[in-house]
Amino acid sequence: MAPAIHRARRALSATLFLLLPLVLVAPSLAAEQPPLPESIRDAIERAGDNRDEIVAAWNQVPRDQSAGMEFLIKYMPERDLTSLTTEYLLENVDYAYRAWRSAPWHEQVSEELFLNEVLPYASINERRDQWRKDFYDRFHPLVAEAKTPGEAAALLNQHVFNQVKVHYSTKRPKADQSPYESIDAGMASCTGLSILLIDACRAVGVPARFVGIPMWTDGSGNHSWVEVWDDGWHFTGADEATGLDLDKAWFVDRAAQARADEPRHSIYAVSYRHTPTRFPLVWRRAGDYVRAVNVTERYLKQGSAVPADHFAVMFRVLQGKSGDRCAANFRIRNSAGDVVFQGQTKDERFDANDHLTVPLPKDETFQVEIVDGDDVHVTQIKADHADQLVTLETSNAAAALREDAAGESPTDTLQQLAAYLAQPRASRGPIAEQAFASKPLSASDAAAAQTQLWNDHVRFIEQQRRAEFDNNEIKL
Repeated sequence: MAPAIHRARRALSATLFLLLPLVLVAPSLAAEQPPLPESIRDAIERAGDNRDEIVAAWNQVPRDQSAGMEFLIKYMPERDLTSLTTEYLLENVDYAYRAWRSAPWHEQVSEELFLNEVLPYASINERRDQWRKDFYDRFHPLVAEAKTPGEAAALLNQHVFNQVKVHYSTKRPKADQSPYESIDAGMASCTGLSILLIDACRAVGVPARFVGIPMWTDGSGNHSWVEVWDDGWHFTGADEATGLDLDKAWFVDRAAQARADEPRHSIYAVSYRHTPTRFPLVWRRAGDYVRAVNVTERYLKQGSAVPADHFAVMFRVLQGKSGDRCAANFRIRNSAGDVVFQGQTKDERFDANDHLTVPLPKDETFQVEIVDGDDVHVTQIKADHADQLVTLETSNAAAALREDAAGESPTDTLQQLAAYLAQPRASRGPIAEQAFASKPLSASDAAAAQTQLWNDHVRFIEQQRRAEFDNNEIKL
């Protein structure tokens, strides 16, 4: 028996010895990443000298995050394939999944949405900052009580910009600032603000994307804003929070005039996934790797209609010394002297194309009054075309009207003059016979009256010359 038992033990030992290597390597085989997918092999070849960093990112990413890494590499611009590090990509993917999977709205955000609108580390052509973990730690507490992605986005828009001390300014170093470039500068354009808000949203698992128009239909310039997903896409202006509401912004009426058939006047939403449409980087004409979808049609239904017999007239007031926009108390009177509008113009905190806008009856003349401390600046305008922009200056001493000690405003004479000039020339009667013509004027009042009379004369000459042109005759 003993020899048989001994032989059996030796056989068992030999079997265990042969199986031992398989047992030892089994865990590593289970954790080993599968071969490079065909979908990313071309991208890895384009990585050039940075190939090892990209391959290492693929090999080291956890299996339950491999779909995200594959997506990033597959659609990655060449500038990133040749420069991003393994550590950068692993951290971005890890914290993106962490935010998505832990969000109360996780079930509302499909994997497709996650991949294209949460996972990407950049929006356009901005510098590639390593913001993902930092922003998760900074901003996750701001949305701890939020139940929906829309609510979270609105809360971020309310608080992020004050927390990082970044606000709108035309004096920003450049348009396409990365989030840390904006934080370092303490200011950003609408583009930089949008990038910052999008990154903050993505850091906490809110699907967000960059949206813009290359040129407003009135030719006043481009604009950028943000869309977030909450059972559909909703827009908001970065650092222009409207409480917890979305789909409210100063540019709604302008966006409603966009044109889907005209590339310059179309509205585009950026897509990390490749599309046939290039996003127009108006600040960097050479960039052709940012892709987009045309979303113009959705915005055409948003605007409030201007009455057919009115023009939308925009107003801005500049401080004479600095040339900056200022918040000025503002009122408009009709030809009868009645106040038809009063409000406040917008200063440098607002987008450069965000103006006080007032619908005014077509081809009527109005008196605009700006209250500047103890002074009132008076200007006569005519609402004569759509999207008319009226620019005024507070330092125009020639048009300044000071109220007297008794509190009676000396603007009455000028208002009467404005009403007189608003009448057709044929029915005015001689100006010298008007009651206001005999009233004494201060030097500043006289200068303001002179300005009104001169503007009236210029309009008369323009009308004459236009009639001559229409009749194919020029009178000398």
